[in-house]
Amino acid sequence: MDYRGQRNTTAYSVLILIAASALMLIATLARGDLIYRLGLQPATWRETPWTIVTNLFIHGGIWHIASNMLTLYFFGTFLSALVGEARFLSIYFTGGIAGNLVFILFAPANSIAIGASGAVFAVGGALVMMKPKLRVTVFPIPAPIPLWVALLGGFVIVSILPGIAWQAHLGGVVIGLIMGYLFRKQQRLVLF
Repeated sequence: MDYRGQRNTTAYSVLILIAASALMLIATLARGDLIYRLGLQPATWRETPWTIVTNLFIHGGIWHIASNMLTLYFFGTFLSALVGEARFLSIYFTGGIAGNLVFILFAPANSIAIGASGAVFAVGGALVMMKPKLRVTVFPIPAPIPLWVALLGGFVIVSILPGIAWQAHLGGVVIGLIMGYLFRKQQRLVLF
């Protein structure tokens, strides 16, 4: 993706989120009980309200963190360049928390949600609204496809797998679409 003419392309906030998640993966590998202390459980979230945020940094292994953080890196650096780091972080955390609230409402009470997927889907949803004609290359598809197709396909494929918090994905993508629409509308007003 080409960022020329965009704002800061370093996206320190994206790198910090990735580093924090990597450090938490190391911590949970060393102490497995951290998943239960920092993961979000609908039955106990009122007693442990911090888990509505801490679960965004906890992942269930290398493949889980790799898929979330690679997607966050590519989508997040692009979105951060478009809207700035403060707005990027507002999309990321608002989408992640909204996804967690949807998870609390619709998931079994004894389940546990870990991972940044809801927040990452929010970033993807915002990008779809900010750049509706954006095309991306997704392995193993040999040609670029519209981002909205990749996001929808990813949502369906990932969400039908057993043990996946589809509720968090849904809440995140909806918030991302709304926030992306609002930010795009604000940018148009500034241009005129």
